[in-house]
Amino acid sequence: MIRSSVLARPQSLPKIAKATLRSALLPLRVIRGRLRYLSPVPRRFSGAYASHAEALAAAERHGIAGYDHEEVADVAFARMCEVAPWDYPVLFWMRRLSDDIATLVDAGGHMGTKYRAFRDLLPIAPELRWTVYDLPAIVRAGQRRAEEDGLENLHFVERMEDAGPVDLFLGSGLLQYLDVPFSELLGRLPLPPRHIILNKVALRRGRTVVTLEGIGRALVPYQIRKEDSFLTEMNGLGYTLVDRWSIPSLSHVIETHPELGASRSEGFYFRRS
Repeated sequence: MIRSSVLARPQSLPKIAKATLRSALLPLRVIRGRLRYLSPVPRRFSGAYASHAEALAAAERHGIAGYDHEEVADVAFARMCEVAPWDYPVLFWMRRLSDDIATLVDAGGHMGTKYRAFRDLLPIAPELRWTVYDLPAIVRAGQRRAEEDGLENLHFVERMEDAGPVDLFLGSGLLQYLDVPFSELLGRLPLPPRHIILNKVALRRGRTVVTLEGIGRALVPYQIRKEDSFLTEMNGLGYTLVDRWSIPSLSHVIETHPELGASRSEGFYFRRS
């Protein structure tokens, strides 16, 4: 459990995190710089749309659209199973919360890439149920790989309702690809989880914008949220912000719309009051 004195002074957490991670989590396998995907499209991010649906319709006019394709599942899979610099705060909080977590849902967890990256660095008990929620094509591919690799802790669901009650909601790189409001997705769980960790959240000061990201041969809607609206939504769901961190290397500019400025990538730990 987290001591109340730590929760009362979140500004001191970065120093605590650095000291704890140096002693408990090193050496880590890290990849440097931003994660890049090979793409035949001339720009990694293109277009600016008002909604996910509008962006997806634009992508469909150019070929493979969205993430729900098995040929997209393997793109950069090996690199996604490595620990990246922006994973350190997530590892820090998951380690501190380990005694309070028996079940978790890894929403948008791909083929269990975070489980694979973190399993040697966290005290994962044999009875811990790590459930990945993702799109059907990704789930099918993930299940096959997990069975081949004998990962008995790792489970997959296509519907959030099937994840069951969970102590921790983990969403690393989830929100930018989500096609429904986050509150709606969270509401599909039978009970609100006590802890929420969201990483690599794309934010901006102005209105929410959806662009298209090239992933392999696919164009995938990528949402850059209005910061104030996102924080207000989390507060309205009954969650208190405990910690947040910046990921400068994952800042992006939409090359077709440079006037919109660069997005910011950040991570958050929220705790339910």
